[in-house]
Amino acid sequence: MDKEIRYAVHEGVHIAYQVVGDGPIDLVYSPGIWSNLEIMWEWPAWARYLNRLASFSRLILFDMRGIGLSDRGPVPPVVELQMDDVRAVMDAAGSETAAIFGGARAAAMMLLFAATYPERVRALVLYAPSAKTVRSPDWPFGRTEDEQRRFYERFASEMGTGNNLDIQGPSHDERFKQWWARFERLGNSPGAWRERAEILASVDVRQALPHIQAPTLVLHRTGDRVTNIAHGRAVAERIPGAKFVELPGDDHIPFLGDHMAITNEIEDFLTGAHRAPDTDRILATVLFTDIVASTEHAAALGDRAWRDLLEAHHTVVRRELRVHRGIEVDTAGDGFMARFDGPARAIRCAQAVAAAVRPLGIEIRAGLHTGECEVTDGGLAGIAVHIAARVAAGAEPSEVRVSSTVKDLVAGSGLRFTDLGAHSLKGVPGEWVLFRVEN
Repeated sequence: MDKEIRYAVHEGVHIAYQVVGDGPIDLVYSPGIWSNLEIMWEWPAWARYLNRLASFSRLILFDMRGIGLSDRGPVPPVVELQMDDVRAVMDAAGSETAAIFGGARAAAMMLLFAATYPERVRALVLYAPSAKTVRSPDWPFGRTEDEQRRFYERFASEMGTGNNLDIQGPSHDERFKQWWARFERLGNSPGAWRERAEILASVDVRQALPHIQAPTLVLHRTGDRVTNIAHGRAVAERIPGAKFVELPGDDHIPFLGDHMAITNEIEDFLTGAHRAPDTDRILATVLFTDIVASTEHAAALGDRAWRDLLEAHHTVVRRELRVHRGIEVDTAGDGFMARFDGPARAIRCAQAVAAAVRPLGIEIRAGLHTGECEVTDGGLAGIAVHIAARVAAGAEPSEVRVSSTVKDLVAGSGLRFTDLGAHSLKGVPGEWVLFRVEN
């Protein structure tokens, strides 16, 4: 099979991918942090595993950002950027809709992509997934923060030796250990692994799970020593209609042990020829902005000067929306409503607008929330829109205020927040923990 390495380029970052096979279904697959398109085909069992996937699909295989042959990029490779790379690879490979497959640590970006772009996902397959890395009272799975730190300290210190195979692949033999040690060294440097460990420890994409519309298959081995099977069960339980399959074995590395059990389940699931849903629901980050004390400004300036100021304000907002890939949904008077496919971009857009309008002698307030929205002829609708509007209404001058959902989704991005505590939002049930974004 043709294994030519190609590159999808997204905002100057090169993502390595291959297209293998010519089956009737596009299957977009990233194995996770253990990936190198050049080297992985060298090990016979790995090659058999990949060729088996390509036997019933057009397999679009890629290295995650910062892994293998793909660029790291100018900023840490957080989940939102990884999600962008899925789209870039699909576009480069000429795949409008596809089944997408996330192995282990690639599952988070695939979950976020499936919720954000449901029209492009005909099916979702996950292997050994985790939606949140560190244990918490509402997610009693996985390791504590201290256990996670010790796990990755060992992980990084042993990089390039193959010694972690007692956890990653206990069924290995000495010959494989020697090869795997070389593979580790070619996958990334110890410093890069340490950076990634910090990012992985902060991952939390649970908010995306109930918004997955594609048929979903979750696979997990019973004795997985890296990601406990409770993670896989919890992910499957929170995705509507998801199928969970528990497979025997202790290996986290999928091509070790009985990899045919994995590929057989995937083939059975995908060859039903599912199609991407016709949907009017998407996961989006909604931004509201308005000018502080607009009535007072209008009265002081007079009609003509106020119109000129509004025009200058609108120009600034629309410029920043273009820069940050926001979509203008509505403009009413001095306020804007926009949607984004990534919460970090939305926050940075709001920050940029707040800074850019100050020289005009005005301040804006901004509020953001991420949730499921209904796409209508007139724009967006749904409870997520109401929440974003209420978050914005309570913001202080020049403040960018976000819901806890937004904060959780941008973990690892470098953005800093101050906890503002629990708030009641008019017309919205329950209490909502809000945060101020710090400059």
